Amino acid sequence: MIKDLRLFLLWLVILTFSLNAKLQAQGLEPGVFDALTTVQNLLFPPQADNPVTDAQTQGMYPLVEDDPDFDDNFKPRAYERWQRIDVPVSTGAMCGNGTPYKFFVYPRAHTNNTLFYFEGGGACWDFDSCSGKNGILGARNPNGIPDNYVKNIVTGDFDDIGEGLSNLSTAAASPLIWPWHPWNKYKTSDWNLVYVPYCTGDIYIGDKIEVYVDPAGQEDDLIWHHNGLRNVQAVVSWVKNNLQKPAQMAVAGCSAGSIGGLLNYSKLRQDMEVDYGYLIDDSGPLYLAPLDSSDTDSYPSVPLHKEVISSWTTFTQGGDPEEENPINALAGITPGFDTNELASLYAGLSNKFPNDRLGVMHFLADGNFSAYSYERFYDDINNDPDPVSRLEKLREKWQYDTDNNLITILDQTSNWSYYFPRYRNLNDSHCTTIVDFEYGEIAERGLVVKAFLDNLVNYQGGPPLRAYESDEVSDFENNNNLFYSLLNELLL
Repeated sequence: MIKDLRLFLLWLVILTFSLNAKLQAQGLEPGVFDALTTVQNLLFPPQADNPVTDAQTQGMYPLVEDDPDFDDNFKPRAYERWQRIDVPVSTGAMCGNGTPYKFFVYPRAHTNNTLFYFEGGGACWDFDSCSGKNGILGARNPNGIPDNYVKNIVTGDFDDIGEGLSNLSTAAASPLIWPWHPWNKYKTSDWNLVYVPYCTGDIYIGDKIEVYVDPAGQEDDLIWHHNGLRNVQAVVSWVKNNLQKPAQMAVAGCSAGSIGGLLNYSKLRQDMEVDYGYLIDDSGPLYLAPLDSSDTDSYPSVPLHKEVISSWTTFTQGGDPEEENPINALAGITPGFDTNELASLYAGLSNKFPNDRLGVMHFLADGNFSAYSYERFYDDINNDPDPVSRLEKLREKWQYDTDNNLITILDQTSNWSYYFPRYRNLNDSHCTTIVDFEYGEIAERGLVVKAFLDNLVNYQGGPPLRAYESDEVSDFENNNNLFYSLLNELLL
């Protein structure tokens, strides 16, 4: 017993010196603790210091107070490992198929800084896409969230190589959240990590039960819970009730996760009350698309916006503004947000959080989110038998929307950054921050993805970085990568 105690004390001394040397070398950012405080936290995990308040349990989509009688599976002393957090049904959280919702945390003793990472993975608004029949072009996790969902690819534990490869398509492969990335490790991966799984097909903004009928008439009707917004409230509630208040907080994601982070940022940021807030919107833009417009030449994303609002919410134009639905809720807490124009959220967030650092990034040749945005709504694209021609039509609308219905909005704000490289031969040029940061450079500006992120996730402030790759050729000539080719096959 005495020998074990001596070994433990020796380990603490060594850990203290090593941590102190590491932290001194890095410099202490806000929210990062010194070595002695870190060791103290390891021995005596600190209590939550920013729990849900009575006021936050009121209004549309309220937070919930801690339920001491519910076993959420959290172990406060289990630092530096992924933990599954079970969510009580009383929160209203559930997956699309009605199974219990769960999420994952990776707590740290050396910092209170926190990254909320919203998982990407498609969207759905009919039987085939919500049931899983459409594969990667439908809803992720149509059968719910497995208990060991983040195992392998994010822990570096490949004891079950088959399971590890099957999870390569999850957005957890991002350097933003992968603590062991071998060549593109990023500082947010050293923060407290909150991984928000995606299982409702509604970009985390839905609050509606839909009944989808099998068009082939062979299977039972699908009762689907577009419940994303309530799931997010359950996650935020738990974080406030169980972890320390962050000094710095980043909200990030890829694809559906990034637009989900964008749509939830106003309330999440307001509820967390942090000193420094960052939003990384990677490949999930909201293009200008007035809901009362039929001009799809000027606003190609109008049909998409109308479809998803109808499928995922009970909001109607000219309806009761006091009715609880996601669009009314967003308008109620975001001055300047126009319910007729979802893209007004950019200016709304900029005005509400003028000192936060907000960023949008995507490839101009994205062939994935563009397919969701236009393919089902334009017959000349959907019925084109030539995949090359179809992709070119998608990219043409995507770039038009970026140039005319996004950049023009961002340029009018004071704190939105943007970064638009041209092409990467991975995942249909979709998502700049998954797998690694390679081949996302804008050579004509001498910029790489990490430089943009360093400017964005920067508590010291500074002017927003805005970059757009005008070169339409070089990215297509210098993008051969054997590793990417292998991943492209695995992601099919």
